[in-house]
Amino acid sequence: MQIKINETLRAYIEPLTESEYQALERSILTEGCRDALVLWEDVLVDGHNRYQICQQHGIPFKAIENTSFRSLEDVKLWMIDNNLGRRSISDFQRGVLALRKKEIMTARALEMAAEAAAEDAKIAPPEDGEAPAKKPAAMPLASREDIARAARLSSATIGQIEKIQKTATPELVEAVRAGTISINAAATVASLSEEAQLAAVAGGKKELQKAAKEVREMRAATRPAKEPKEPKAAPADYGDMPMDVQELRAENAALREKNAALLEEITVLQRRISELVSA
Repeated sequence: MQIKINETLRAYIEPLTESEYQALERSILTEGCRDALVLWEDVLVDGHNRYQICQQHGIPFKAIENTSFRSLEDVKLWMIDNNLGRRSISDFQRGVLALRKKEIMTARALEMAAEAAAEDAKIAPPEDGEAPAKKPAAMPLASREDIARAARLSSATIGQIEKIQKTATPELVEAVRAGTISINAAATVASLSEEAQLAAVAGGKKELQKAAKEVREMRAATRPAKEPKEPKAAPADYGDMPMDVQELRAENAALREKNAALLEEITVLQRRISELVSA
């Protein structure tokens, strides 16, 4: 079989680093190509590096066809899930893959909703008060929590990766991929101008850390100062405790109540967001 290379699929998953590629090459030269290549008809889906190494050194390999694929999107989803299951990829790579999955799932949900609406328009109105036949619901849109769960990351980290993708320069993105800067710090530096980002990346790890620190300090300086709290009366059952202890306990109780109220508000907001996304 003549295996074909789809450049879109080859570039869909981040390439191996030079050291990773060399390690794979040594393994194949020593032990042969143990894992079979995966094909979509005659198009290579999984095993581009193994295929290249085997072709270069004349090493035999096995190839299997996955017959479950129906479209290029099916192939991409399989590639994403296959790579998310690997332990060797970084948190940034996990987040990027999970966000790509969200894009595909969202597009499919919109297509299914449009198809369902078109079918509903063709159906004749029911007679004698009969209820119209219900169409299957479209695939729900993935929430940030769903994306985080798929990537095994926190929702906050997914939000930071989204920001990096939207506002970071390619050079800053590459620095994150290389591990020169953390996701958290990169999301902070990504708020700077393109020129400032490029200058920070050019300065290396220390300059990137310095830029992130300066942005955080600037944000902290622009936050409104908190008003001093008035002393709270101590509850009657505090007895003969010193006044400063009574005040601290009262403040602690007030903060607990405020925290509980905020948690309740967050729960309500999350429910509303889920309803809006699923509408």
